[in-house]
Amino acid sequence: MSLDSQLRQWGQEVIEIETRAVRDLSRFIDDDFVSACQTLLACTGKVVVMGMGKSGHIGNKIAATLASTGTPAFFMHPGEASHGDLGMLSKQDVVIAISNSGEASEIMTLMPVIRRWGVPVIAMTGKPESSLAQVAQHHLCIAVQEEACPLGLAPTSSTTATLVLGDALAVALLQARGFTADDFALSHPGGALGRKLLLRVSDLMHSGERLPQVAEAVTVSDALLEISAKGLGMTAVIDAQGVMTGLFTDGDLRRVLDARIDIHDTSIGTVMTRNPVTVSGQLLAAEALKLMEERKINGLVIVDDQGRPQGALNMMDMLKAGVI
Repeated sequence: MSLDSQLRQWGQEVIEIETRAVRDLSRFIDDDFVSACQTLLACTGKVVVMGMGKSGHIGNKIAATLASTGTPAFFMHPGEASHGDLGMLSKQDVVIAISNSGEASEIMTLMPVIRRWGVPVIAMTGKPESSLAQVAQHHLCIAVQEEACPLGLAPTSSTTATLVLGDALAVALLQARGFTADDFALSHPGGALGRKLLLRVSDLMHSGERLPQVAEAVTVSDALLEISAKGLGMTAVIDAQGVMTGLFTDGDLRRVLDARIDIHDTSIGTVMTRNPVTVSGQLLAAEALKLMEERKINGLVIVDDQGRPQGALNMMDMLKAGVI
């Protein structure tokens, strides 16, 4: 067999072994899992996750997932905890301690102090009879039939199983708390995700002196001056009460010129587009972008409950904000 074929075979074997390990995890979603979730839901402090080595790397990810899905959490390195960092732990917290063997000395050294403070411990181990499993209030089993490493030494299947069980905890808690997309956005303000979930058209719109608007009676030529001055390729048209009655865009201008209409003597109210698409300032920018794409328009006017223009934006504003 060629080396290329062997590499492919070895890669497939790892995936098959780890897939089996994850599939077998469902048998551990039992009463212990439910009771652990109840303890976490009742926590009035933070969830403190700890683990050594590869378990520590996985624990870091579990803590991050919990924190971003409505369960305040952070990772504490057991070695550093023995030299002062344990002071970050409070009696209102819950500890999730991860050790595949259940015998990590750095974690077991901390248990007498944690128990003395009355802090609940949720152990995640591959051995229910281990020392850590025995001292914990709840035990979540992460046992696997075999590691994907052919030497049986490098944590592979076991770390994958631990990560998946951590995700199961986080998502179960998320649903129990009624955690919403808006809640999720508040912990993800940066990047494309934050822009999609948080940014509203009121955050992007041109308002005040930058809002293009003219009265119905002005001439087309005067309206063009307003469009040029504000640089959005459009202007709102309003009546005497300030209510928006129409919109005039660059596209409307082309139609006016094609019809050979005198732009100096014709009022904008006679050639504007009536009943244009408008939106509320509370609309998400991502939803506004979808609306613009569906309606094949390059700009939007934002109006209040009485239909008075409050602002305007175009595709360039979406692009600058990173919504596109």
